[in-house]
Amino acid sequence: MSSDLNNLLHLSILASVEAGKEILNVYDTNFNVQYKEDDTPLTLADQRASNKIIELLASTNIPVLSEEGEHFTFEKRKPLQRLWIVDPLDGTKEFVKRNGEFTVNIALVENNKTILGVIYSPVFKDLYFAAKGTGSFKIDRHTFIPLLEKLSELSLDDLLSHAKKLPLLSKRDSYTVVASRSHLSKEVYARIEELKLKHNNVNIVNTGSSIKMCWVAEGIADEYPRYGPTMEWDTAAGQAILENAGCELIDLETQQPMLYNREKLLNNSFLARNKN
Repeated sequence: MSSDLNNLLHLSILASVEAGKEILNVYDTNFNVQYKEDDTPLTLADQRASNKIIELLASTNIPVLSEEGEHFTFEKRKPLQRLWIVDPLDGTKEFVKRNGEFTVNIALVENNKTILGVIYSPVFKDLYFAAKGTGSFKIDRHTFIPLLEKLSELSLDDLLSHAKKLPLLSKRDSYTVVASRSHLSKEVYARIEELKLKHNNVNIVNTGSSIKMCWVAEGIADEYPRYGPTMEWDTAAGQAILENAGCELIDLETQQPMLYNREKLLNNSFLARNKN
């Protein structure tokens, strides 16, 4: 990994944790919930986390496309070689339900492809991160919690020394599909029925937010099919973690890996899966 990418990964890990602190400061209060035009929830936590990430990434001089930040026009984005794509609070529905299944997602895209991704769970304290050329990693909560107090003093090499390379699991008794806690659809059920014809035993596990992609990268699940609407910031960080763990995220319309910084930020249906 180049020193440039090394520094950017380290910074984005720190930014994800600082954003997580902003989220938890709101999580522990009687927060209000607003709704956007598409009926998705919005809280003060989304906005505070977005502001913190944009502030901390400003030193990179790479523009930031955040779900809760400025959505600058495609004409401005199109010539950019690099772009941060951020979901400051992925899984706001889970945040509102207070079940802890939400994450901070930070990705770096270069020439339409993800080259770096960080996914952090503020409640459970699991950290996933990846960069092109170095692989995907996880620091689990039991290891990460003791590091939090001195995180600003730790280098990326220090963090890597506490991390485990993904995938962690390779053998399961059944073919495992991870599905959304809040977005199950008839297409997902149809996919599961199709898989049952191919595999003797199909198991379904549920969780919220981009943790689903992390579970595929980790080896907990074989695939995550998604047929409902998602945006670029929902998948960019997860795709980096998947691809650097030997998995893939396929756009089901193009049958190619998902590309980013597109004119249309709305994703097509996709399938995240282990390639083996």
